[in-house]
Amino acid sequence: MALTSKTRVGVLRGGPSSEHEISIKTGAFVLKNLPEKYFPVDIFVDKMGVWHVQGVATEPQKVLRKVDVLFNALHGAYGEDGTLQSLLDTFGVFYTGSKRLASAFAMHKGHAKNFLKRHGVKSPYHKILKRDQASKEVVRELFKLAPNPSVVKPVGMGSSIGVSISTRLAEFETAIEKAFSLSDIILIEEYVTGREATCGVVDSFRGEETYAFLPVEFVYSEGVTFLDYEAKYGRKSRTVHPGRFSQLEKDAIQTAARTVHKALGLRHYSRSDFIVSPKRGVYFLEVNTLPGLYADAPFTESFGAVGMSFSDFLDHVLQLALRGK
Repeated sequence: MALTSKTRVGVLRGGPSSEHEISIKTGAFVLKNLPEKYFPVDIFVDKMGVWHVQGVATEPQKVLRKVDVLFNALHGAYGEDGTLQSLLDTFGVFYTGSKRLASAFAMHKGHAKNFLKRHGVKSPYHKILKRDQASKEVVRELFKLAPNPSVVKPVGMGSSIGVSISTRLAEFETAIEKAFSLSDIILIEEYVTGREATCGVVDSFRGEETYAFLPVEFVYSEGVTFLDYEAKYGRKSRTVHPGRFSQLEKDAIQTAARTVHKALGLRHYSRSDFIVSPKRGVYFLEVNTLPGLYADAPFTESFGAVGMSFSDFLDHVLQLALRGK
């Protein structure tokens, strides 16, 4: 690495999770927009978890000794579940995003929902199911008791990976099998009809401890009923910035996004997803502690509505990390 007086920022991207490709996009956009005062160090993590700098496999501790701060552009397992954070804490490295315990807890959708209920954040009815509990008899009984339709998803995956909607027993069984192919613990949840929204927050911005951006609305293409991975990344949905919500709905979404961030002890920034039911109000679905930050990502596109550039955001978050906040 070249000698420089600039602050060295290691941008960690890739990783062993199923969200590898999304992380590559996030990392590339971060590197492209990093303010001039920083010296970028592109750190690629392959699908086996091996770190690479300039195409050469390198031990993490060797890389970490040569950067001043790490921008965590990973998504999903390893980068977002507390594993990486534990490593970084061991070596005393400054890094962006939430700390180890908050990351691990927020990654478990069921635990997060149950905890947030105590803080007044409403979620759809749900049940956690472990692989060793899922006999054919149990699954059939669950189908009888579960709301119809139901959403079935892995408990710790992002980007809508492994998510299915079921209305019939055969679909329910297939959905459970699909979710278990990705996780040993899954979530079965009531499907609430409404408009899908997402709302990002950032710490210590514009005089607020936790600043909430304007909610973004997802609009599906004809024939699409929910935001799975294909709809999200296969151009079968679009976003409206800001979302077409009433003032009451907007306030409720922003308040809930702030509450989620604070109650879970998250740090620097996060993005929470919601369903806005016309009759039942705002329901929390899940939180993304490291949301996608590529060019047309919902979180990234939120900045323009409040006059903030992506480079401004990167500088703000990196400064928070460097100050240990």
